[in-house]
Amino acid sequence: MALFSANKPAPALDRSLRRLPQHVGIIMDGNGRWAQKRGLPRSAGHTVGAQNFKKITRYCASIGIRYLTVYAFSTENWKRSEEEVGALMRLFQQYLEESLRDFLDEDIKVRFIGDTTAFSPRLQKLIEETREVCKNRTGMVLNIAMNYGGRAEIVHAVQQLCEKVQRGELAPNEVTEQQIADHLYTAGQPDPDLIIRPSGEMRVSNFLLWQSAYTEYVVSDILWPDFTPEDLEKALDDYCLRHRRFGGVEESR
Repeated sequence: MALFSANKPAPALDRSLRRLPQHVGIIMDGNGRWAQKRGLPRSAGHTVGAQNFKKITRYCASIGIRYLTVYAFSTENWKRSEEEVGALMRLFQQYLEESLRDFLDEDIKVRFIGDTTAFSPRLQKLIEETREVCKNRTGMVLNIAMNYGGRAEIVHAVQQLCEKVQRGELAPNEVTEQQIADHLYTAGQPDPDLIIRPSGEMRVSNFLLWQSAYTEYVVSDILWPDFTPEDLEKALDDYCLRHRRFGGVEESR
């Protein structure tokens, strides 16, 4: 993993010439603190954060990002209060209902990564309907991580491979990194080039652990509801100034 970057002005770039990342991940953090700073319930922060998610998603699609993965609800978020979890579930349902009704003409292919069987039957039905509506779209792929945890994802992949070994379809010494990658929720997609974490927290929070081995990180002190397209552009500018070596030695210039 690359070192986290602090908030700092990047040199001006000609954005028409820059190298955009193929795959961007966003840890949408800070909704609760945003609300508490304003004397509001945490659920109010999630509502505003959900609206911002739509705006940033559309912006990413408009500038040519090919894959966007957003961390919406982790396997650990069930530990939050019943009231907060209930508010999040209602937001997810509202978002999917609106997507099915209002976003039919948008060329964004929505996928869900994580164990969605833990959600209510109504929410699971909306997830399946959204998948069906989006399946033939060719635009940006939007991965929504719901009931997702990086460790759980790896365990799930290993369990699938163990079943293949048990059935005699695969020998233990044939299990490779590529085999594991092919059984992750993001199978067939490039690893994230850039992960952005608003809110200033300096941790990965169990997000895309396998996939982010050589991902560049940008951390911003801005809370997610206040994170704007211009803040995204600054993160992309920062990324473009990085020299990615993937464990190798940078060649002298």
